[in-house]
Amino acid sequence: MSPSLQISDTLLATAHEAARKSVAAFARRQHADGYWWGDLTGGDATLEADYLLLQLWLHSPSGSTWQPPDAAKAQRAVQSILAHQAADGGFSAYPQGPADVSASVKAYCALKLATHIPGLKLDPAALERCRERILALGGIQAANSYVKINLSLFGLYPREFAPSIPPELMLSGNMIYEMSSWTRAIVIPLSVLHAANPQRPVPAGFHLDELIKRGVPLEFKTGASFFSWKNWFFLCDDFVKFWDRYQIKAIRQRSINLARDWVLQRFEKSDGLAAIYPPMMYAIMMLDLLGYPADHPARAEAQRQFDRLLVDDGDRFFHQPCFSVVWDTAIAAFALGESGMADPQMMRRCGDWLLTKEVRTKGDWSKKRPNLEPSGWYFEFANEHYPDIDDTAMVLKALHHTGASDSTELLAVRERAVAWTLGMQSKDGGWAAFDVDNNWDFLADVPFADHNAMLDPTCPDITGRVLEGLILAGVHPQHPSIRRGVDYLIRTQEADGSWYGRWGVNYVYGTFLALRGLRAAGESDREAHVLRGGEWLRSIQNADGGWGESCESYRKGGFVPAPSTASQTAWGIMGLLASGDDSSLSVHHGIEHLVETQREDGTWFEQLATGTGFPNVYYLTYHLYRDSFPLMALSDWLKVKRAA
Repeated sequence: MSPSLQISDTLLATAHEAARKSVAAFARRQHADGYWWGDLTGGDATLEADYLLLQLWLHSPSGSTWQPPDAAKAQRAVQSILAHQAADGGFSAYPQGPADVSASVKAYCALKLATHIPGLKLDPAALERCRERILALGGIQAANSYVKINLSLFGLYPREFAPSIPPELMLSGNMIYEMSSWTRAIVIPLSVLHAANPQRPVPAGFHLDELIKRGVPLEFKTGASFFSWKNWFFLCDDFVKFWDRYQIKAIRQRSINLARDWVLQRFEKSDGLAAIYPPMMYAIMMLDLLGYPADHPARAEAQRQFDRLLVDDGDRFFHQPCFSVVWDTAIAAFALGESGMADPQMMRRCGDWLLTKEVRTKGDWSKKRPNLEPSGWYFEFANEHYPDIDDTAMVLKALHHTGASDSTELLAVRERAVAWTLGMQSKDGGWAAFDVDNNWDFLADVPFADHNAMLDPTCPDITGRVLEGLILAGVHPQHPSIRRGVDYLIRTQEADGSWYGRWGVNYVYGTFLALRGLRAAGESDREAHVLRGGEWLRSIQNADGGWGESCESYRKGGFVPAPSTASQTAWGIMGLLASGDDSSLSVHHGIEHLVETQREDGTWFEQLATGTGFPNVYYLTYHLYRDSFPLMALSDWLKVKRAA
């Protein structure tokens, strides 16, 4: 027997054992109802900082003095924030990243606020180091628009120098549906706060004047030519500020009523407004401002749903940006199904649970697809208005393996989901997250659009997953929508052979999903675009055999290496396998890395953020990625080797 064959046999055995241990770990963690659910954490301290700002709001009724919140809980929030502070005093947008001025200003504001809470302890040196770092980064003037808007509600930043969000947007017909779903859910309740300009009271002596960098104007400037969308929108902002002073009250009130009704309608069948933290927080603030008492059913429900996002178990204190249960379940179920080792009863329970989460009512997406029958899946436990195309594709992949107790129902659900997904294809041939043709690029120049997620354009990562999901659900590879999706992926390949990943970090994620989509669609592994994708993955492999990519890739606009992570290593392996490479040293070293880094309990460790919320602004750590994707990669490789 040749040495190379001996090594291969050994690696097959150890990879099989690693997969078996992983399957056993997932079996132990399955909920009785059939789902899997891991923590979802942000890459920074902004949610805990926003939480303390919300406490400032709730304990600062208009016309009264500020009343301190519960000191014990505030102390826990402070400790959570300080855990993110870097040695240079700043706060980053992702683990081990450079200081980010917006994240640092939010953290500083929250920490300074905490010093006004009786009984709370805080080392003043932490504040001073943060202040110095903020000034070095350009001062409070360099923070993004949402930081300035939030602070302006308390008179902590001049209102005239913060972008305007008028509720009259509700009178613009379907214009709000040209924004991304998460942006409209943030903007609409926030517009009510803008209209009131509440100037809530703050503790005596509390201000942020020390964060103002001398010599830098507070005014936000376009820096753009006169004949540009950016300059046009800044002129519109000037007009809105004029309107705020001299508006027709009947029009303003009608706009506020429409915004309020829009928000309340989307409380139904949901874990809160859009089921994500920022809109849920602004909804509470909006209802409070409109005079809804704390015990009003709508406000009480909004507060209850928001409070559910808090994890406070004695050891940990943090807010989840949302619940990722459908997403976690679908990925885990597909990985388990690919392994061929999962208990059929466990898989069937999962399939039955997933069927209960199918969307059957029309949501915001139907504004552009009014005649499309509702279907698809959302991300959370409940978010009926916002089924997610990416989730839907992943659930279709999961159902391919899980089956369900009622095979007739399964067939009907799958047919509806396939039809809905095909109907949600955009004109360019790709798929986005929540909407169709959400690509008015000029809206990215709106002054409050610097959260870098004003739009929901098509992207290669979702498109690749959709192609695979549709084909596993029975759509023929020669279907016109599949061919348009393939053409989209070929057109969007980067010059270096990679693909951009919008929802995962970054080019490794986009490349692995694009290659899997192309493989599912029947593309030959001899095609130039497939070969180039595989070659790129080999070229960026780390010396330890794994793959790692920094969130900084988004800012640079190209791959930035990072230490190997379990999830990104799995993506690299699966991308190579999809490109037709199952026997190179790159693949073998990748498999060895996963086997060697697996913990005894069948799980993997991962510290860095590999998920993306808003590129350059907010990142995510999916705590099941580190386990689901390695199992998927090991299973993919073992299937190929067994078939050889």
